[in-house]
Amino acid sequence: MELNGVRYHVEQYGEGEPLLLLHGFTGSADTWRPLHPFWRRFRLIAADLLGHGRTEAPKDARRYRIERAADDLAALLDKLGVEKANVVGYSMGGRLALTFAMLHPHRVRRLVLESSSPGLQTDAERRARREADEALAQRIEQEGVRAFVDHWERLPLFFTQQALPASVRAAVRRERLRHTAEGLANSLRGMGTGVQPSWWERLRELDMPVLLVCGERDEKFCRIAARMHERLPDSRFVCVPGAGHAIHVEQPGVFATIVSEFMTKGEV
Repeated sequence: MELNGVRYHVEQYGEGEPLLLLHGFTGSADTWRPLHPFWRRFRLIAADLLGHGRTEAPKDARRYRIERAADDLAALLDKLGVEKANVVGYSMGGRLALTFAMLHPHRVRRLVLESSSPGLQTDAERRARREADEALAQRIEQEGVRAFVDHWERLPLFFTQQALPASVRAAVRRERLRHTAEGLANSLRGMGTGVQPSWWERLRELDMPVLLVCGERDEKFCRIAARMHERLPDSRFVCVPGAGHAIHVEQPGVFATIVSEFMTKGEV
């Protein structure tokens, strides 16, 4: 499907209220497949984001800007005839989901942010993050995707995934290895936390219900979620016991149930 001049891979499953699913960095629409059985009551819409999976990877890193990616989501809903959708975003996909809600608030019914943030608050933080992301982007281009994935999987952020069954870890690794070096590198340059707008001071503008979900063992993102919860006018905050950064991978049934109850009852 072409969205604003870029070919996107988009998948749809089921019928019911639309639920737009946005994966994290190194993920794809495949990320959400284990959760499909839990969400049969929804019309699931999952896209491979820019530079990921089967979606086109533009050569110009500026095309990956999170504001432009948010406009692509609006174009996607237009093409699908969806006026308003519930949106679930994980990590990078959560930053995109929040940006979409900020720029196109009339298109979002309910918003779920898993292990995500509104960006960085200071110029110094953003500059340091841009430098780190550029160094990582160059490493990906020089060493290739496999070497990068080996490095990525050893990050403390994903340490809790070592306890997962070998079959689950293998599926996650296969998904990560499907990407191209150019796509991942430009995603970091164009959609990284250091280049996106900081939404901290505008969180109070969001009037739709927002669910913030983090894993108990992911202390950094639990602190961020708690601060967001204080600023959002209509939010709920859930910290999942025993989980790390990728709750939907580590505890898919628990995560799916939390989301379903929030979508259908407004409670968690």
